[in-house]
Amino acid sequence: MFSDILEHLLQQKGVTAYKLAKDTGISEALISNWRSGRQLPKYDSLNILCDYFGCSGDYLLGRTEKPEVNR
Repeated sequence: MFSDILEHLLQQKGVTAYKLAKDTGISEALISNWRSGRQLPKYDSLNILCDYFGCSGDYLLGRTEKPEVNR
């Protein structure tokens, strides 16, 4: 589930895993593990991804279909 959402967000934003790694400081190897479904992001990485993509953690984890952040 998370891997599908990550793929969708990468495509929507038009960025590669390499660019995501460069922009966020998250290793390409870790991003690869997320994309393949071998791992889920830890809390700190999840926060970085939420900020980068402008969405909520619940959306990234597949808990809601609404990407908006409720603040």
